[in-house]
Amino acid sequence: MSVFEGKFIGNKRGFGFVEVEELGEDIFIPIHSKNGAMNNDTVSVKVQKGQQGKRKEGQVLKVLKRNTSEIVGLFQKSKNFGFVIPDDEKYNDIFISKSNWRKAKNNQKVVVKITKYPNSKSKAEGQITEILGNVNSAKADMLSLIREFNLSSEFPTKVIKEAKECTKEKISVEGRLDLRSKEMFTIDGEDAKDLDDAVFVEKDEDGIYTLGVNIADVSHYVKDGSELNREAIVRGTSVYMLNSVIPMLPTELSNGICSLNQKEDRYALSAIMKINQKGDVIDSEIRKSVIRVTKRMNYHQVAAIIDRDNLLKSVDKIRDLPNNKKGKTKKDNEKQEKKGSEFTTKSYVQNAINENKEYIEHFDRMKELAIILKERRKKNGYISLDIPETYITYNEKGEPIDIKPYETNFANEIIEQFMLTANETVAETFFFLEAPFIYRVHEKPEEEKIVELNKYLFNFGYRIKGKKDDVKPKAFAQILDDIKGKEEEKVISNLLLRTLKIAKYEAENKGHFGIASKYYCHFTSPIRRYPDLFIHKIISKYIEKDYNVSQSFIEKAQAKAIKYAETSSDCEQNATKAERESEKIKKAEYMENKIGEEYEGIVSSITSFGMYVELSNTIEGLVKFENMYDDYYMYNEINKTLIGKESKRTYKLGDKVKIKVIEASKITRRINFELLNCD
Repeated sequence: MSVFEGKFIGNKRGFGFVEVEELGEDIFIPIHSKNGAMNNDTVSVKVQKGQQGKRKEGQVLKVLKRNTSEIVGLFQKSKNFGFVIPDDEKYNDIFISKSNWRKAKNNQKVVVKITKYPNSKSKAEGQITEILGNVNSAKADMLSLIREFNLSSEFPTKVIKEAKECTKEKISVEGRLDLRSKEMFTIDGEDAKDLDDAVFVEKDEDGIYTLGVNIADVSHYVKDGSELNREAIVRGTSVYMLNSVIPMLPTELSNGICSLNQKEDRYALSAIMKINQKGDVIDSEIRKSVIRVTKRMNYHQVAAIIDRDNLLKSVDKIRDLPNNKKGKTKKDNEKQEKKGSEFTTKSYVQNAINENKEYIEHFDRMKELAIILKERRKKNGYISLDIPETYITYNEKGEPIDIKPYETNFANEIIEQFMLTANETVAETFFFLEAPFIYRVHEKPEEEKIVELNKYLFNFGYRIKGKKDDVKPKAFAQILDDIKGKEEEKVISNLLLRTLKIAKYEAENKGHFGIASKYYCHFTSPIRRYPDLFIHKIISKYIEKDYNVSQSFIEKAQAKAIKYAETSSDCEQNATKAERESEKIKKAEYMENKIGEEYEGIVSSITSFGMYVELSNTIEGLVKFENMYDDYYMYNEINKTLIGKESKRTYKLGDKVKIKVIEASKITRRINFELLNCD
């Protein structure tokens, strides 16, 4: 028997696991062996020798550190006591005595402070410290997530004061490149408020393009040592959820003086690149500049302009605008949907053309260059996963009234290709300068993940080629080419995504597997990401000192780069979890009104307890074995399939099935389906 230290991960059914880094695997902890451990606690665990081929089992000897002091959950009360059922199912219920529930009512979301931690004989006990609201209110949803993920919804007074002072400064071109005469454009979604990138494209007689990617110079306002900077470091990123945003910077900056608004002078950092017909960046410079955006455009307008000939001939190819306006009644929403469908008329395309006649050539050049850049990336093995995000439409109460895939067009592709090119160029420049920097790192997938992926791909007749311990991006890109336009495209794209490692920030350049790039950073969104803001500070310092900075500065900045890369990665992961949970809440809430309804979907995941089915609107639900009534199904670990014992019917990823919604709960954030007999 051996003793190790690790983190305890709870389970709603009472048992848990301990993550032991040095063993490279999790240790199963039965209910009777937890010894009072709670989710996220640091514990010492005695590992017992298990049977060959089975997961190791252990017993918690001691809780070394309690890492949870507050929990968000649903209050359920009886006459003399109550319980808080945590939103995070990894935690077990918290007992609340009558004297500790304050004025909380049944079915309210609350914050509970733990006053007594659990032991081998009794549950945890707590005291309600904050009442967030009724479980069915959108406000309570938002507050619950803010507390659950320890997000900051309000800025300190000192931070707001500094932000307001920034707005008083007048723009000066002294010491900067004056680009105000350039035709340049922001291209974003209709609702975007923080506009941090503007682009222009020129082309000379030799066919050489000049791409200018101009990014808001947030570092001019957010100085080292300021309250603004300290707050941005803590937040790390903006968080987008429930039709709102928790910004990294106050709106005075993010939506104000740093937002690249049309016809207004703004400070920027400009990456100006010369690009040949092969898509190679043959020359570049990075300058501090003053810009003035010619016009704010949205993706739909640009898409209408660059594809005008096809769209005017065949209006059916144009998709509806997202229905952003919220009606008070069902009738109002139906009217709005009809209004939204005006985008499918020739008049929308014609209006976009007429309103931007003098800029059409500019947008055509953008399209030309984006196609060239994309083709170059594809040759290098760029992994372009076409997985649509979810678009949720809310009513005035914050309730979801429609859910569908968020569709994109080539205008989105233009901006993506330009931003990728700028990020690569900046990263490569400062790598060879040996500057202290934060890179965006995406390492190659682990060998075990490739083996697992090939088990799934086998069912479709595909496999990742090459050495499993040294897989290349082109192997993934080849699969994506093979499945393009086929029924299995969506499922396999998701499989590839799950196989890839999570990208993170590091002070050392290790390349980006997904983009098939040797040098990559995040340069283009300093309003909403701290790593971008940090490297803007580095870039500005190098420009100001004419690329002759002191060794003392380099050493101090390198230490900061290491620290902020780690904290920013943590903040990003936390924000991603919060955004995913917010989406799960609203999807479950939307489906609460769909109980009993039948849908067609595709099998998106196979597990040892059932299968997940994804509907065309991106909503996913679980079909448990007990809800597959036509047979007794068994999980085939080798082929990753479900096989009926009597019928031998087999279910695999990508299969089309018909389901009925039998359970949906925003409280548990779960959706369950029943498989309908397909005979």
